[in-house]
Amino acid sequence: MKILHTSDWHVGKVLKGQSRAEEHKQVLAGVIDIARQERPDLVVIAGDLYDTAAPTAEATRLVTRALTALRRTGADVVAIGGNHDNGAALDALRPWAEAAGITLRGAVREDPAEHVVDGTTVDGERWRLAALPFLSQRYAIRAVEMYELTAAETNQTYADHLGRILTRLTEGFDEPDRVHLVTAHLTVVGASTGGGERDAHTVLGYAVPATVFPGTAHYVALGHLHRAQRVQGPCPIRYSGAPLAVDFGEQENVPSVTLVEVTATTAARVREVPVAEATALHTVRGTLAQLAEITAPEGWLRVYVREQPRAGLREDVQELLPRALEIRIDPELVPAPGSGTRVAQRAGRSPRQLFADYLDNRGHADDGVRELFDELIEEVEH
Repeated sequence: MKILHTSDWHVGKVLKGQSRAEEHKQVLAGVIDIARQERPDLVVIAGDLYDTAAPTAEATRLVTRALTALRRTGADVVAIGGNHDNGAALDALRPWAEAAGITLRGAVREDPAEHVVDGTTVDGERWRLAALPFLSQRYAIRAVEMYELTAAETNQTYADHLGRILTRLTEGFDEPDRVHLVTAHLTVVGASTGGGERDAHTVLGYAVPATVFPGTAHYVALGHLHRAQRVQGPCPIRYSGAPLAVDFGEQENVPSVTLVEVTATTAARVREVPVAEATALHTVRGTLAQLAEITAPEGWLRVYVREQPRAGLREDVQELLPRALEIRIDPELVPAPGSGTRVAQRAGRSPRQLFADYLDNRGHADDGVRELFDELIEEVEH
């Protein structure tokens, strides 16, 4: 069978005030085109369909249309909730999804059988997929209790709970004539973050060892980390990465989806397929004079300006580089905390004096900024 593995769409993302809606339309159209060309038997979306738990109507329309189009290629489609998704809201779409032939699993349900999806390809290859949406630490403990495994003790870790849940969901992964698959939205120890993930859900407390996955799995399709990569473990484990870089921390990532070909008796063959429609993110550096001379790369820009801070500097940069979304003073020009003049003491100092000391400490000599601050203080005081 052939599997198309994708994740971390983050539809609804806004980058520094810039909507990514048109970019997402192009990127998801590219993913759909890949599905039409490759004709997978199964499409797995491993979480974070949305960027926010309260997606707009436009974002919901885009995701549901993309899922429908993927289903119309003839593939079975399974999507799970990620840490950015509202699991309950995804589950509310299940009647629509089931009518469309799409399997949605937004949150962990009381019956573990609901997270085990069976299917057969048109060529007769049987497959079983254990689908585990994102679980917070609190709900991981609750899920263990729901499944009546053993008592959830307070000293057990998140990884312990996830391991026990996955063991329960993959109990039937011993039939020799069936392809066994897992999809989950989580962080595996040793994997590389992509730069744009939510830090609270990638720290060590949320990381699990690769050994939570059974050696009998033919392929594990993961979401959450935005860099496409293979993870060492007892079976083939892979993050597909995000098809669109969600922030400048991901500018070096190559947006792609993963294609997997596997049978019950042969090892998975994996290849990355780039998503060419993705808009690139770039970082450029220089003085205003240098920025005026560069040929700006295609895509959105983060600009590190090698000038001293002053009023109007942002506007000058944006006039030179209209696609600059983020403009900062180059970190190499910013003095280390505590350097320069002594740090002002708060006691007995007026806001104007404190702000003047701050500007001096940062090497900011523009009188226009001081005058603007004075005007603001005047408005507040009167």
